[in-house]
Amino acid sequence: MPDYLKHFQLPSPFTFYRGGRLFGARLQYETWGTLNPQADNAILILTGLSPDSHVCRHHRDDEPGWWEYMVGPGKAIDSNHFYVICASSLGSCKGSTGPASINPANNRAYRFDFPDLCLQDIAHSNLLLCQHLGVERLHALIGPSMGGMTGIALLQQQPNITRHWLQIAAGLASPPFSTAIRSLQREAIINDNNFNRGFYSREDWPVDGMKFARKIGMLSYRSAEEWNERFPRSLKKVPEHPFGIEFPVESYLEHHANRFIHQFDPICYLYLSRAMDWFDGYQYKARRIFDNPLSDVELESALIMGTQTDLLFPTQLQQDVSDCLNQAGVKTDLFITDSIQGHDAFLVDEVCFSQAVKHYLLSTV
Repeated sequence: MPDYLKHFQLPSPFTFYRGGRLFGARLQYETWGTLNPQADNAILILTGLSPDSHVCRHHRDDEPGWWEYMVGPGKAIDSNHFYVICASSLGSCKGSTGPASINPANNRAYRFDFPDLCLQDIAHSNLLLCQHLGVERLHALIGPSMGGMTGIALLQQQPNITRHWLQIAAGLASPPFSTAIRSLQREAIINDNNFNRGFYSREDWPVDGMKFARKIGMLSYRSAEEWNERFPRSLKKVPEHPFGIEFPVESYLEHHANRFIHQFDPICYLYLSRAMDWFDGYQYKARRIFDNPLSDVELESALIMGTQTDLLFPTQLQQDVSDCLNQAGVKTDLFITDSIQGHDAFLVDEVCFSQAVKHYLLSTV
């Protein structure tokens, strides 16, 4: 295991938002940069559904991270200046405790014995990690996609957790279209014969279900404009069997699906996917729908970013967050890009997003 991977033992028991407890649970996390003596230069990055704690390299020979262009020395999130923290989400299969982890009570994987997971649980575990690292108040909290909603949960739990908030490609809740997409992904996994009510093995993995789920996801992560630009309609080859792969876009989906099959555990995917759909930041503290769910936050500023071509989190969701923050008296900028890469734009439109994030963070120091 690389020496930069660290583990934080959560309180035992760790109690979940919807009930249930874990004993001996832990978070895998990584840090970059140095915490200053005032402990006021920390930035916490909350991940999307499938990424892990490895946001960027720690040294030249290290593996690149999932946000390599954004984080590191001299980059937009500058580890020469900031102390950057990122943990693999509770409930994932990326080093933190999740449904695929071993239950110490019986020495078998938790599977569906894992407690019901909510984004509030992921938020709470990250709050405890920050406190463990000596950070009582962050300089900035940054959350793309699922991490953006987890950030809302964290702000609602601890309104003064951060001075500045940067949400990207997210909202206060998932819209019906996004829930529909994820419900189809969950259905594809569960209905694979090899899923076997969660008792699959490495040899009898639910390959078809995971492939289909990934392909559905890839369609929703990008935009029709990008598909038109990248994939001409010309045939790639004569299919090996009737209705086999022959179009370039089919090969693209197949390639990415095959890469994903064994990179993520199926039950962990189910739990995290459902946690996204369960989250409703509008109903914080059982408030009426017309009350401001962010009225308690103690922020100095916020930047809310979205993309015109995002199918999963349309720009109206970012507008809602911005409106709530402005109504709460928070100096908030709303930046909607014209990137054609859809929901994944924050991962691939390097120039646009790195410039915006760098400009925002520079304005906070």
